[in-house]
Amino acid sequence: MIYSRNAFDATPELSTVCVEHLEGAPLSFMTSTAADRMRTLTRPAAVIPTTTRTIKQFNRIRLPGAPWRYAITTNGGNILVNGIPDMRWRIDLDAEVRATSATLSEVNAELRSRIDDSFVTKFRVADHLFCYLVVKPKHVPDGFLAEWDAWCRPRGWSASQQGRKIYTMPLAVCKSRAVAEVRRRLTDSGELSAEARLLAAGDGALDAEMLRAADSAIRPRHGELEQLDWTHPNLTITRATGILAGEEIINWFIKSAPPAE
Repeated sequence: MIYSRNAFDATPELSTVCVEHLEGAPLSFMTSTAADRMRTLTRPAAVIPTTTRTIKQFNRIRLPGAPWRYAITTNGGNILVNGIPDMRWRIDLDAEVRATSATLSEVNAELRSRIDDSFVTKFRVADHLFCYLVVKPKHVPDGFLAEWDAWCRPRGWSASQQGRKIYTMPLAVCKSRAVAEVRRRLTDSGELSAEARLLAAGDGALDAEMLRAADSAIRPRHGELEQLDWTHPNLTITRATGILAGEEIINWFIKSAPPAE
C-alpha cells in the first residue's frame, strides 16, 4: 500500500503524499488519489492494517483512515487494540512457538554462522519473535536462501526473501491466524456479520497463506509473489506495478466491499 521513491515505477510528476518519515526524512508514499480513497474505504469496511513490520516500524506510518481499532504487526505476532499490544495473544503465541520450534537464540546463532558482510548489511531481531537480514540482493550466494530454509523447516521455522530482506520466521507466526482472531472478535461483538466477506492484499511469500484464506484476494504485478508466479483461484492480479498498483488495490477493495449504509 505504501512505497519508497525507489519503488514508484511511475513518472516523477505523479501527485503523492508522504505517509512515513524516518528520523525526520520522508520515506514512504501513496498517490494522492490512493490516500483519498483509503479514507473512503474505512466507511463500509472493517479495515485491519496487517504487516510484517514491528510495532515501532508500524507506528511510524500515518496511513489515511486512522485511528485503527485493530492492527496486526510482526507478521501476526502482535495484535494492536486501539494501538495497545494485546498481551494475551502474544503470551499464547510465544508459548506455541516455544513448544513447536527451535529457540530464536538457536536460530540466530546458526544464521550468523552462515553470513558475512560481503552480502549482509544488517541483522535485525523483530519484537523478540523473528529475525531478518538486510542484504545486497545481487551478492547473495547462489543457493543460500534454499539451503537456509532447508535447515529451518525441520526446526519449525521458514526463510523467505522480500526485496532486500531475508526473513526467518517461526511457522506458528503467520498473518492469517491473527486476521482470523480479529475477525472472530468483531463477529462475536456484533460489529461484523458472520457472512461478511474477507478481502486481503499482499505481495510477499509471508502473505500467501493470508491471501489463500480470504474470500477474495489481490496482489500487485511486482514483488516476491510475482517473481514466484504465485496464483490462487480467489486471486486478482493488478494491471499496474509500483505505486500505481497500490492505487489499483484500493480501488479493488472499494469495488469489492459492501456499500456504506
